Amino acid sequence: MSLRLSTVILPYLRWHEGGRSAWQRAEQLGFHTAFTYDHLSWRSFRDGPWFGAVPTLTAAAAVTDRLRLGTLVTSPNFRHPVTLAKELISLDDISGGRVTLGIGAGGTGFDATALGQDPWTPRERADRFGEFVPLLDRLLTEDSVSYEGEHYSAHEARNIPGCVQRPRLPFALAATGPRGLRLAARHGQAWVTTGDPKLYETGTPEQSVQALRAQTEKLADACALIGRDVTELDKILLTGFTPDRGRPLESLDAFVDFAGRHAALGFTDIVIHWPIPDSDFAADEKVFEQIAMEGLAQLG
Repeated sequence: MSLRLSTVILPYLRWHEGGRSAWQRAEQLGFHTAFTYDHLSWRSFRDGPWFGAVPTLTAAAAVTDRLRLGTLVTSPNFRHPVTLAKELISLDDISGGRVTLGIGAGGTGFDATALGQDPWTPRERADRFGEFVPLLDRLLTEDSVSYEGEHYSAHEARNIPGCVQRPRLPFALAATGPRGLRLAARHGQAWVTTGDPKLYETGTPEQSVQALRAQTEKLADACALIGRDVTELDKILLTGFTPDRGRPLESLDAFVDFAGRHAALGFTDIVIHWPIPDSDFAADEKVFEQIAMEGLAQLG
């Protein structure tokens, strides 16, 4: 499979002041998918504008025709499977079946306490993730679901007519630990990673490649345990969080070098951040567009 290039557009712009045009431009540039973050607020953007993921993707669906759309990533931090399923089925319908759900266990950021709860421990996050994903799978594939779990419940939850995509829209599961990788192997159509966060500050690009190779091997092991061929899963690298940071967007050659090294590891999708001035995602817009239009062709 040839490498695909996607982007992630943070939802910080008012729709009529740059938001709409960014999604339309992403389609014009030929990106495979345009994702957005599903947070209530995020890091340095906390005290500025920040809009909801599902309404943003719904609006994007209405002004594009071919571009796939998705979240990187939705999490249980402030989502419930029953209400999320209803929103996703609606979004999949409006978009004509162009939605991918990136989904992860969540973290300790602002989302973790916005509803008034104490932050969950890593084990609690893993426990909830392990319940959230299978229940959401059922809600998106069955007309009526009843379920009573430790963390989530559903009582005759109706989801008719279901997704446009059958049997449901694809899941791209973000995971690096054993439990998350097993979930990805069983329920995912794709797997997502940002690399090894321990290497971000002091690691080298070479160490990052080795860490990513180890992650892909663990994913293969998780698939083998259930008799699944790991090549059935797309493997998505969300860039910007490895020791390379923003260097792959400094020039076309830098991107081609970065993408080639990671394609060799088996990654099928590279996701780059839409440029945001005066932020960690600042980049030259002309170089970014050149990468979007020419980068994959340069890989041969």
